[in-house]
Formats: sequence, C-alpha cells, structure tokens
Amino acid sequence: MTTISSKANRIPALDFTKGALVLIMVFYHWLNYFYGPHDSRYLRFLTPSFIFVTGFLISNVYLSKYGLFNEQLPKRLVQRGLKILGVFAILNVTRNLLALGRSQGETSAHWSTRNLIDVYIMGSGVGGGQAKAIAFFILVPIGYLLMLSAVLLVVSRFYRYAFHVACLLFLLCLIGINSQGLESPNLELLIIGLLGVLVGHIRWEKLNALVRHPYLLAAGYLLYLGAITLWNVVYPLQVIGVCLSLMIIYLVGQRSGEPGKVTGRIVLLGKYSLFGYITQIAILQFLRLGLNRIDSEIAVLGLSFGLAFALTILSVEIVDFTRAGSIAVDRLYKAVFA
Repeated sequence: MTTISSKANRIPALDFTKGALVLIMVFYHWLNYFYGPHDSRYLRFLTPSFIFVTGFLISNVYLSKYGLFNEQLPKRLVQRGLKILGVFAILNVTRNLLALGRSQGETSAHWSTRNLIDVYIMGSGVGGGQAKAIAFFILVPIGYLLMLSAVLLVVSRFYRYAFHVACLLFLLCLIGINSQGLESPNLELLIIGLLGVLVGHIRWEKLNALVRHPYLLAAGYLLYLGAITLWNVVYPLQVIGVCLSLMIIYLVGQRSGEPGKVTGRIVLLGKYSLFGYITQIAILQFLRLGLNRIDSEIAVLGLSFGLAFALTILSVEIVDFTRAGSIAVDRLYKAVFA
C-alpha cells in the first residue's frame, strides 16, 4: 500500500493490481459487515498480498529510483514505516475513543499491556485472534517491513544476500515457534513481505514473461483452490495463493490496454491504495449504521454493496481532484500517506 510519488515511475498494471486488491478488500469487509459468517479461506490471499506488493515496491521501485548507495533511501523507508505505524495507532485510538460511551470497560481491556504485546509482537490480531478492538492490522507488519528493509539495504551494500538470509532466518524462527504450538501472524506476514522484496529484484522482462501464460496460471490456480478446499489455508498454500492471485490480477491489468473509465478508476485507486484501504472501512461502518433502519434485508444488501464500492472510488477521486487544485491539501496528503 505504499505510495510512490514520482509519476515517471508509475506502472499502470501495478497500480491496477493494487487498486483491484482494495476493491476485493471492500468485498471482503462487506461480507463481514452485512452478509455475516462465511468461509473466508478463498480470500485469505488478500491481506498478505498487500505486504507482498509493499516488499515488491521496495526493491523494484524504490531501489530503482534512489539506488542502493543513496543515503536517502533508508531514511525514506524508516520515515515511511514510522508514519504507517503512527497512522495505525491514531486510527485505533480514535476508534476506541468513539466506542468509550458504548462500552468503557471493554475498550479499556483492549488496551491492556498483554493485548498490545499480542498485537505489536505476535500479531494474533492480524490473524483474527482475540484483539477484536484493534483494526487495520496489516499496517503493523508493513511498518516493520519498511524499517527492516532500511537496515537490510544498508547491509546489502556489503553483502548482497542480506534479504535472502533474513528471510531464511525468519522462516526458521517461524518453524520453531510453530513447533511449540504457537503462531505469529506478524512474522508470517513479514516473511511474505521479504519474499516480495526478493521477487522485486527480478527484471521486468522476466516477470512479464512469467505472467504471459494464462492457461498455466489458470491451471495452477485451480490446483491451489482444490488444495485449500481439502487442507484449508496452511501457510505454504497461502504463499502460493498470494503469488498466483497477484500474477493473475497483474495479467488482467496488463491486458486492459489504455485505461478506460472502469480500468482508469481502478488504476487511480491503486495510486491511493493506503487511503482507499482506510476509507473503505469507515464507509462500511457508516453504511451499517445508516442502513440499519431499513427492514428489507435484500434492500440493505443491495444498497450497501453498491454504495461501498461507489463511495470508496468517489472518495479517492475527490482526494485526487482536491490535491491537484490545492497545495495545502497536497502537502497534507503527502505528510500522512506519502
């Protein structure tokens, strides 16, 4: 969900991929808010896809823009990581303050030391654990990935396999944790982010060649669906699902050609993926409050579904238009999201 400010570095198919992920996330959250309990295994690729793309951007875009030996790159990544962690904290503090009048005791419990350690270190909330009052979980491992990458990029100046070794070490740590019957979704996502960094080092010609086999991708994805139907989404299958899903979405973005009205809006949403990710949750919450007086369940489902997508896209278009016409708004947006 990281935003690259230089228009020269923008890749429409990559922005399309990020925008499509946001729209799928809207659908995922809509199901949770309005449809109720459902089998989410077929959408489990979604959250880790965001951090994989972030890792990919670090090596493929940021590194290309700044260069390995540019002193600004590590500073930029650390600054970006701290901003994302700050956004995560502010959003959740605001969310809990708004809930104080409704359930003060419960809200206070969610901010206990044990729960904060759970969210920021183990990350059980990321995987749907007990920290139910904590939202926007994915921002935590993304922030960690950006700051870790800043350190590893400095090490890479002297040892080119720094990211490879780090990824392997974290994977061994994960195996050790799992062998003790424990889970760490933060660590799982961080490893996927590091895999994204490694994939980002591959040249675009080779990457494009990989996705130019739609029949092989379709066959691979059908096998993946069969596997998670049988065994659920175990971690190795989740990694495979992330890679296959992103390649298919990217291929669709590549074949869309010159952006039309629909494709253009998805690409624009990809340029504002972090803002869109945050906004769509607020929109869905307001819709749930605003539509709860309608008696017809079918009407609520239809209205909420259409408005969730339309308002998310509209919010991004408004921000893009406002930034173009106001220096103050542009600076404010960059201070928070860029």
